[in-house]
Amino acid sequence: MWIPIQLNEQSAEPMYYQIEVQLRALIVSGQLAEGSLLPSIRELAQTLKCSVITIRRVYQDLENEGLLRTRQGTGTYVAKVGDEMRDVHRRSAVIEALEAAVDAGIRVKCSDQEMLDMLLDVLKRRRERVSSGAEGGE
Repeated sequence: MWIPIQLNEQSAEPMYYQIEVQLRALIVSGQLAEGSLLPSIRELAQTLKCSVITIRRVYQDLENEGLLRTRQGTGTYVAKVGDEMRDVHRRSAVIEALEAAVDAGIRVKCSDQEMLDMLLDVLKRRRERVSSGAEGGE
């Protein structure tokens, strides 16, 4: 199974974190359906050109969160994600991104109002792109 994960080698974020965040988003959004068999650790590591240890850590972290389950001898599967768990993960992903944006705004001395105006502007532009079909999404 091909999994659409994009890695940025110039990013300050560790590779395992980039993979984990994207894989979690694919599961929580329903793009990877319950019961989907994921590539083996070795196969995904080879595809993403990273270490087997990196993928093992990602799979273990997501299994500990209840998003994956591993069956000995058969592989790693997407677990059933209830609506409540899905909402918790969706919200935490957005809150984490917003916190990073707020930190950036504070570093460059933006006022609260400037940051709110920028958020609303970005939200409006993104919604327009999605509704015009220029970008896949909601």
